[in-house]
Amino acid sequence: MADRATAGPFDESEANPVRPYIDLGGIKILPREGLNLRLEVEEQTKRIVAVGLDYAGSTLQVQPFAAPRSTGLWEETREQIRQQIRQQGGRVEEREGPLGPELLAEVPVMAGPEGTTGKRLARFVGVDGPRWFLRGVIGGEATTDVDAAAKVEDLFRSIVVVRGGSPMPPRDLIPLKMPATPGAA
Repeated sequence: MADRATAGPFDESEANPVRPYIDLGGIKILPREGLNLRLEVEEQTKRIVAVGLDYAGSTLQVQPFAAPRSTGLWEETREQIRQQIRQQGGRVEEREGPLGPELLAEVPVMAGPEGTTGKRLARFVGVDGPRWFLRGVIGGEATTDVDAAAKVEDLFRSIVVVRGGSPMPPRDLIPLKMPATPGAA
């Protein structure tokens, strides 16, 4: 994405230092009216594996990954997502979105007690930054409604990725942490 450095998502070195970000370790989120934040934790390890954001009648799940210096991961990741969704019996199409290439997927979901399956729409977005890759999965109104989509895309672009200086294998999740409680040092 050509305008990433100016329009976001931002690298830590590009972020405005005076803005009141919520610090989640590998990413920082700019609080805004009507935004709810959930941390998704892996049962076995108790490790935070994703940040869920509820906003504008939609959901945005984000994960920051370490990436090689030379190449991005989004192209390869799109191919993996495409295969996974087709294996689950879903449909997926690639399109050019406001954040660059994205996947629009129709994912089968178990809906009722009789084992009936419904379909859920999801947009998979991704942005390659300097030595990191930020992946987002958008659900809810922002999959079909233009206004909701613009709000969620803006939220995604406002995220700051904190890669840190320590060496990490590409595709490793950049560690996430609980935010500090307000007022704590």
